[in-house]
Amino acid sequence: MANKPILTRPLNDNEKMMREKFYENITAQSDLLDKLGERLLTLELAIPGLYATALKLVSGDKATMPLNTAFYATYAFWLLALGLTLAALMPKKWKVDPSILKQDPQKFSDGLGIEDFFEQSALHKRRLVIASSIFFFAGIFSAGFTM
Repeated sequence: MANKPILTRPLNDNEKMMREKFYENITAQSDLLDKLGERLLTLELAIPGLYATALKLVSGDKATMPLNTAFYATYAFWLLALGLTLAALMPKKWKVDPSILKQDPQKFSDGLGIEDFFEQSALHKRRLVIASSIFFFAGIFSAGFTM
């Protein structure tokens, strides 16, 4: 039974196309997260500016704004979110062994495989973008308690 040959057949056109699309999807994840990070960066720069303008309009020229903990927390959250988004957009140097397609996770310190590189770089960016979004919306939430 161990000497019995394994039956195989060539891939048909649909299977080839699905395999190509699968690998295109894996390689495009990092680019999609870069686009998401760029849009998030735009929001993270625009919202605090609009918020500061609205505060100025509401309080007027002579009025003073009480600087409470929520005010400081708002800008701290937004600054942290901005930093995380910038970190997600900055290129990271990865150690990759191009002769390996998929590396054993226990040996990632020796170098990633090609498929691992795409997966790990997208995972790294995804974590930073999610954390940035959480801090950004925490800043929006705390902005409601500044007045």
